[in-house]
Amino acid sequence: MLTKTAARALAVLRYATGFVFLWAFADKTFGLGYSTPSAKAWINGGSPTKGFLANVDVGPLQNFFHTIAGTWYANWLFMLGLLGIGLALTAGIGLRIAAASGTLMMAGMWLAEFPPAGSTNPLIDYHIIYAAVLIVLALAYAGHTWGLGRSWAKLPFVRRNRWLI
Repeated sequence: MLTKTAARALAVLRYATGFVFLWAFADKTFGLGYSTPSAKAWINGGSPTKGFLANVDVGPLQNFFHTIAGTWYANWLFMLGLLGIGLALTAGIGLRIAAASGTLMMAGMWLAEFPPAGSTNPLIDYHIIYAAVLIVLALAYAGHTWGLGRSWAKLPFVRRNRWLI
């Protein structure tokens, strides 16, 4: 059982993590100038995956990541993942799907940088921490506090398909 304070702390963590994903989506889509200049925005013909994946210069999957860098399917899957995970977290619904897909996305990004270059830890970096956060939020039903998770879980379709919680 979570205390009310712990449930609220998890809700804050859920919103903050959701904002990380939504911000990455918005910056890569519109080129807000933080990590993506407007000239390289997705709406201006830029590729949200090419810069990261084409510059992978370490690890056993280097050639694979170079092959998919900038492809239409990598761009669309990445951007839909950022948007979907961000929306699910901020709304507090579908946290199991968000945790599974977000963990898969973070694992892929971790592998693209493996071994973590310039890291003080050869195994754990922010990708692993984000994946752990996503899993904890889903397992703790963090969408029930300050979110739509409780109402979502009562929908007949969701009750029949518990993996949608």
